[in-house]
Amino acid sequence: MKNKPFRIHHKPPPQKTGDYQSIDETLQKLKRAEPPWSDYRERSLKIHGLICAKCGREFDEKTRHLLTVHHKDGNHLNNPPDGSNWENLCVYCHDDEHSRELLGKYLTEEKK
Repeated sequence: MKNKPFRIHHKPPPQKTGDYQSIDETLQKLKRAEPPWSDYRERSLKIHGLICAKCGREFDEKTRHLLTVHHKDGNHLNNPPDGSNWENLCVYCHDDEHSRELLGKYLTEEKK
């Protein structure tokens, strides 16, 4: 029995179908596109007004930068168009809200 020469069989490259873009073009488009959650602050300010939902302090155009948007469920990607996951909080109340969450987690952890 004669030895047959060893052959490597390569799979042919997949055939391209449809409209393909280069990786560079795709990356450029992604960089230019704004994420869907990028304008939630402005939307929340329009929906809920320039007022802190916790302390009731009112803000104007000069002080609106002191208002932040707090995500009630803690997920900054959850931005429903009706604003139901947002509340406008002043920077002080927002800081207090997150401090309370941390303190609550610390106090409820099981002690080892």
